[in-house]
Amino acid sequence: MANRFAMTFTARREHIDEMGHVNNAVWVNWMEDVATSHWKQDGRPQDVEAYAWVVTRHEIDYRGNVREGDQVEAVTQIREGPTGARFDRHITFSDASGKAIVKAKTTWAMVDRASGRLMRVPAEVAAPFMVDPAEG
Repeated sequence: MANRFAMTFTARREHIDEMGHVNNAVWVNWMEDVATSHWKQDGRPQDVEAYAWVVTRHEIDYRGNVREGDQVEAVTQIREGPTGARFDRHITFSDASGKAIVKAKTTWAMVDRASGRLMRVPAEVAAPFMVDPAEG
């Protein structure tokens, strides 16, 4: 369990736009993939089964590009606790040299799967994703 999670993505032909770079919509899909994978890996099984997350906002800064065949590492980090139903994630994509080429702050809202309604994030659901003060 951790407030940080990483995945690697490889740019494939279908990810490339007319400029020869990864399309902006692909970056958004990758943001969803890394956030969802983090939730499934570190969330308590009963919470993963009971709740889902929907995006309410993306703020994205593009500082570079990658081409077909290039790999990027995506790191998602939760820096602070939830506010009501909302939980922010910070995501950084770095190229093979370690340069940050895409940075984003995404806001997610928790949905109760049974009712389909937004709900306040309980402390026990957030706990696996919070930094332990003893770890700094």
